[in-house]
Amino acid sequence: MPSTRLRRAQPIPTGVGIGLRPAHIERVLEQRPAVPFFELHSENLFCAGGPMWDVFEQVRRDYPVSLHGVGLSLGSADALDPAHLRRLREVIARAAPALVSEHVCWGAIGGRHFNDLLPLPYTEEALALMVEHIDELQHTLQRQVLLENVSSYIHYIHSTMPEWEFLGELARRSGCGLLLDVNNVYVNSINHGIDAVRYLDSIDPAAVGEIHLAGFSRQEGLGGPLLIDSHDHRVDPAVWRLYAHAIERVGAKPTLIEWDQQLPAFEILEDEARIATEHLHACAAEPV
Repeated sequence: MPSTRLRRAQPIPTGVGIGLRPAHIERVLEQRPAVPFFELHSENLFCAGGPMWDVFEQVRRDYPVSLHGVGLSLGSADALDPAHLRRLREVIARAAPALVSEHVCWGAIGGRHFNDLLPLPYTEEALALMVEHIDELQHTLQRQVLLENVSSYIHYIHSTMPEWEFLGELARRSGCGLLLDVNNVYVNSINHGIDAVRYLDSIDPAAVGEIHLAGFSRQEGLGGPLLIDSHDHRVDPAVWRLYAHAIERVGAKPTLIEWDQQLPAFEILEDEARIATEHLHACAAEPV
């Protein structure tokens, strides 16, 4: 039987962590790189034991960890899956992560799951539904959850508010925190013609608990370039500039480098983390 002894979470430092993927596990366990924290997907720990838990227990001993969920479908018109909620609660009780996060999206309806994080219409109805589901989630977990803005490739003509206003109201009404994905802000700014700087300037700094950075890929669409949040490239220079503005606006926050496809050598991720760390240090060095 796996241990159920309660553990105290190691706090996430205001540094730059890396999303831990199976291809890099051996490297991390053998060399113990100087990474401030690691993030894992919550659902990868839904098994009761086995190799993933063995790895997690070893990583957890040496590093603070955060858990990032992708499967709750908080914006769906369906009720939250009670089995998923129960398993997530059990995982969090056992893993004691410092941060827990999910997405402002939907991805399942009527028992059918889609392999994507689908955007919401930014309406009062969708907002009320999200708040209701976040209330249930945070009550079940007995902790605050961070909600991440997603990339999108469509928009709803009947949305009644901009995305940043929706996020702000979501945090204010539910008490959740925000996981600000700067790459997704940039992707959406190009795909939908929104002002990325205005987006960031409209976010309440106190609501932001973490920042994500990743690389995108570019395709040619019918109306011009289409950016895909593919997590398979280095962070784009335009996103680095936006990140610099983000931390100038919201302050230095724990930041994560995500890379999920066409994984490079771990040293490439460390180099991306180094660049982000330089931005954080520059922000901290600025006079108040």
